[in-house]
Amino acid sequence: MVTKLYNTTLEVDLTNYQDLIRDVPDFPKQGILFKDITPLLNSPIAFNKTIKDMCYQFRNEEIDSIVAIEARGYIFGAPIAHELQAGFIPVRKQGKLPWNTTSIEYSLEYGSAVLEIHKDALRRGQKVLIVDDVLATGGTINATINLIEQAGAEIAGIVVLIELLELRGAELFNDYKVTSILKT
Repeated sequence: MVTKLYNTTLEVDLTNYQDLIRDVPDFPKQGILFKDITPLLNSPIAFNKTIKDMCYQFRNEEIDSIVAIEARGYIFGAPIAHELQAGFIPVRKQGKLPWNTTSIEYSLEYGSAVLEIHKDALRRGQKVLIVDDVLATGGTINATINLIEQAGAEIAGIVVLIELLELRGAELFNDYKVTSILKT
């Protein structure tokens, strides 16, 4: 398939998303191999296909809202919410949401952080789909699950663009439907 990338024409095999994802060593810290998705986002055809592929497993599910994780989860979460005709709920880093929040501290592969969600964002029994860009150790998604379950909402599934297999984060989520577009 031919796709437009950086105002040029490039042959891209859209069955292999790796063609449009750059590895950046030692970012944001020494020893981390960062997956740069900006080339994929800059290709309208590839980005559109990514959203369709991320929605595919959940098209026939009853999903009330997408819970997307800051910041790159928002890039995928908003168009997925549009595609699935669901609401959009942001999970943000501490101090970034303007209303009353519930928070949780968690560990990630290069430190610790705090996530927050508005206290009134979820209701008991609401079915949500968690969206993020990368599943690494699973710490961020696990913290998000805890925020959702504390509110009494139900998790319909988890969808990510990239799953880093060697970090085995998906093993934390055997009780959930987990979909990853690219396993690396």
